[in-house]
Amino acid sequence: MKEFNIAGLCVPEKHYMVDISDRVQEIRKKLVDKGKYFCINRARQYGKTTTLAALKRNLQDKYIVVSLDFQKIGDGVFHSEGEFTQALARLFSDAAEFEHVPIPEKYLGRFEEMNSGDPKRVKMDEIFREFKRWCLESEKPVVLIIDEVDSATNNQVFLDFLAQLREGYLSRESDGVPTFASVILSGVTDVKNLKRKLRPEESHKVNSPWNIAVPFTMEMSLPRAGVEKMLDEYAKDHHFTFDTGTVAAVIDEYTSGYPFLVSSICRTMDTELVGSSKRFKSRKNVWTPVGVGEAVRRMLEDSNTLFDSLHKQILENEELEKLIRRILFAGERFSYSPAVLPMEDAVMHGFVTKKKGAITIANRIFETRLYNYYLTVDEMKSTPAFQAGVNDKEQFVKGGKLLMDKLLSHYVTVFDDLYGESEERFSEDEGRRRFLLYIRPIINGTGNYYIEAETRNSRRMDLVIDYLGEQFIVELKIWGGKAYHTKGEDQLADYLESKHLAKGYLLTYSFNKKKTPGVERKQVRGKEIVEVFV
Repeated sequence: MKEFNIAGLCVPEKHYMVDISDRVQEIRKKLVDKGKYFCINRARQYGKTTTLAALKRNLQDKYIVVSLDFQKIGDGVFHSEGEFTQALARLFSDAAEFEHVPIPEKYLGRFEEMNSGDPKRVKMDEIFREFKRWCLESEKPVVLIIDEVDSATNNQVFLDFLAQLREGYLSRESDGVPTFASVILSGVTDVKNLKRKLRPEESHKVNSPWNIAVPFTMEMSLPRAGVEKMLDEYAKDHHFTFDTGTVAAVIDEYTSGYPFLVSSICRTMDTELVGSSKRFKSRKNVWTPVGVGEAVRRMLEDSNTLFDSLHKQILENEELEKLIRRILFAGERFSYSPAVLPMEDAVMHGFVTKKKGAITIANRIFETRLYNYYLTVDEMKSTPAFQAGVNDKEQFVKGGKLLMDKLLSHYVTVFDDLYGESEERFSEDEGRRRFLLYIRPIINGTGNYYIEAETRNSRRMDLVIDYLGEQFIVELKIWGGKAYHTKGEDQLADYLESKHLAKGYLLTYSFNKKKTPGVERKQVRGKEIVEVFV
């Protein structure tokens, strides 16, 4: 029986996975068959290795494919040209011995000679000369794939390797000198960013070592329709039916097609939820939008390699951290510019995506995970709003239901007690932060929350809370006059309609000293809106 895989390469015969054959065929047709050299640069666990494996299988009818993984060689080999060349020779020998790549014996013998000699006497151009001879004699064009090039990008020896590839490509184009038909590098770091990864003492050596690479613009996120087909296969194998289209749509809303997140949600639903509670007593009970929400909640509370990488980048890159914080809490909109290094880092590591010329957090799970991180760092844990939420937690849940009306009514009192005497003015996003600080310890462990990025008409919306299958919409506003408030009511009513909900909440912060804090209820275009003024 197949399973959902979140560790390394996905294999079609072993794992449930989205069919990427169309993507692979497009890469072959537009890039490999045209003899291009290119880089597949995407964030960690974005399906790069799985795509390369599928591409290798696809190409073997016409090409000899040598697929190398630079993680298999240690850091020490990059200390000198000879040591690196010997390691490269070993990788080619291993490809022939263990992967049955048809490399002629005489070239394998030359690789063995290089590997057994004194590394101080081994030169990189020697192995490239053997590559040229092999490519000249080979009946099939030779394609070189190198995965995990990030393992090598912070040293001059790797740049010399790229320069040799570049020289071969240019000689092929100008003089017809034989070389690899196509070269594909894969990793998080784009080759154009190598200068930033070099050691300071080597930075002067960079000289466009691989500027022959064409841009790789193929979409790598998983399409909703592909996820639905994968779920159809799963349902058939387990002999039950569920609304695969709806479940796929909800998964897409949370993940925006990020491959690791899609697989992780499905794996959690398949292996952890069945029988975990009365709500999930069978597979059919699990594979619902409620089940997706529970899987996401568990993911957000747990640690995994992707989240660890996310936090590592935040901790180690101060400018990136400031950018993410400004997007989340200040609500700032930034136009994308690759010349702004923190912005380029954010895109490269998958924190954000480019949309309509601006950058936005890449998916709902990342956004919530980042909010959770910022809201639980030590200085925020000590804030009055957070402590009030911790103290009030028990009174707002009854019979498995979140008493949102009661919670918001009490928030009026809490906010007045904490901040009523303050004359500080703040933005809508700061108002959201304070409310999140209060509500997170209340729903933590049972419910989810996320910030709805946009409605269908591109207007900013606010907090969506999922609690045991029940959804609450809370829009937060700063009082800007009656007309602005009425617009907020209409906006919320529109959003409730799009979510097929009858009731929503409008939380308004007012700096008017004559305001009357409290709760009102009204009907707006057939929707009940609970209006909370603080």
